[in-house]
Amino acid sequence: MEATVDVVPGPIKLRSLRHNGSFTVPQQDRLGNCRSVKDFEKLNRIGEGTYGIVYRARDMRSDEIVALKKVRMDKEKDGIPISSLREITLLLRLRHPNIVELKEVVVGNHLESLFLVMSYCEQDLASLLENMQAPFSEAQVKCIVLQLLRGLAYLHHNFILHRDLKVSNLLMTDKGCVKIADFGLARVYGIPLKPMTPRVVTLWYRAPELLLGSKTQTTAVDMWAVGCILAELLAHKPLLPGSSEIQQVDLIVQLLGTPNENIWPGFSRLPLVGQYSLRKQPYNNLKNKFTWLSEAGLRLLNLLFMFNPQRRATAKDSLESSYFKEKPLPCEPELMPTFPHHRNKRAAPAAENQLKRSKV
Repeated sequence: MEATVDVVPGPIKLRSLRHNGSFTVPQQDRLGNCRSVKDFEKLNRIGEGTYGIVYRARDMRSDEIVALKKVRMDKEKDGIPISSLREITLLLRLRHPNIVELKEVVVGNHLESLFLVMSYCEQDLASLLENMQAPFSEAQVKCIVLQLLRGLAYLHHNFILHRDLKVSNLLMTDKGCVKIADFGLARVYGIPLKPMTPRVVTLWYRAPELLLGSKTQTTAVDMWAVGCILAELLAHKPLLPGSSEIQQVDLIVQLLGTPNENIWPGFSRLPLVGQYSLRKQPYNNLKNKFTWLSEAGLRLLNLLFMFNPQRRATAKDSLESSYFKEKPLPCEPELMPTFPHHRNKRAAPAAENQLKRSKV
């Protein structure tokens, strides 16, 4: 990643952001002169992403309510953090109904003070799950997951891995529109695959190839997380809430059985396989876990939880699943229930729980 930030008299202008030389964002066309954060009235703090605190704010020029994400500069001496440059670069390229929109970048009182102005969503799914009196119905779960899959299919079509999908990174508007957020760990990938650090994706949603040290990553890492999210929405609680990497691997084995070379070619050569003493568990227990789920629903979960990343369902495949075409049919987004604005007026304990959960 290369980046240049030009400081000129008057408004600050971001000249170019370049990822691996593969594209350059025309900043004058998309951003122009960066406005000051003083143009925005901070209303309240609504959360904390991987790389920044998020505020609900009002654009005093347009009166629009937006999300204002302060970029962390705690340990940076040489300008904007690489993670934030990646997020800005990617979000400037992306325009999809199920991806959070980056509207502009604004600056604070100092050069090291930078804010991303994002489209505002009233809810995040993690807070909803903690505060809802009744869980989502299956029709509502299908509506949410279909939107997640559409956004993810768009990302993967554009060769982008999100690498941190979880319920706290899924936002929802009052019109029932689900948006994928927090791109601080996202990466552009290509063919051939290049090595990336395996220590990504929040532990509860981390694919087994990452836990076992695979250096290459594909869209399959996001699809495993989709399986975890779908199961969490159906079961009304996290499916694999491990407290350590060792326990996480063990929970996966308990649920899906012990992997081997037959079902996962190359498994025995993964870098960290020797560090785990896997229990002998020959059974897939998904059906016992979701006794009420239809055959089509179980088939989709099993495809999302394939040990072999090459055989795991893609977002495009999942959108065609018969699970979404059988009763109860997915409800329309505009018919999703509305909720009090937990992101606006969340009680302190709930906020603390959410922050802890997002950092697992």
